[in-house]
Amino acid sequence: MSKLEDILKQEVSSEIASITAEAEAKARAIVEAAQARAEALKASRLKALEAERQAALRRAESAAELVVNQARIRSRGQIVDQVKSGVRQALAALSSQPDYPAILTRLAEEALRGVDQPQILVVNPQDAQHLESWAKSKGLELKTDPSVRLGVRLTSAGGKSYVENTLAERLERGWEVLSAKAVKAIWG
Repeated sequence: MSKLEDILKQEVSSEIASITAEAEAKARAIVEAAQARAEALKASRLKALEAERQAALRRAESAAELVVNQARIRSRGQIVDQVKSGVRQALAALSSQPDYPAILTRLAEEALRGVDQPQILVVNPQDAQHLESWAKSKGLELKTDPSVRLGVRLTSAGGKSYVENTLAERLERGWEVLSAKAVKAIWG
């Protein structure tokens, strides 16, 4: 029996070795497949994280550009406001210049061309002396109104229509074009 026992032991050992080898091969295949899946998952997550990082970076850059552009727009607006304020101050200073009476006369002449049947010329009380003889020569009644500054208001007979021609009013009418030119001159 010992021979039979040895043969059986050998067959059993051989069968056990075969089963063990097969189990180890399957285990290695399972481990390799799991490692490959883990590496693929890791690579996929790294790629997704990099994409998220890039997207966050683009969003941050866009937000920063928006803040910078808003600051530029605000500063341009402030500078344009300063330019307008400077122009207003320069216009106000014109009343003390020697050629101011000639400017008033030109404004009155322009207003005269815009009114049918002109009757009354209205000026600031400080400007009345400059246009008194001009108004008489045109057959116009001269009145004063402190609200009319740096220009004239010419009213038609019966007061149905009038033309106001002041430097401040002209600035307001032309400001859009002037401010665009100022912006172009400053920022190109």
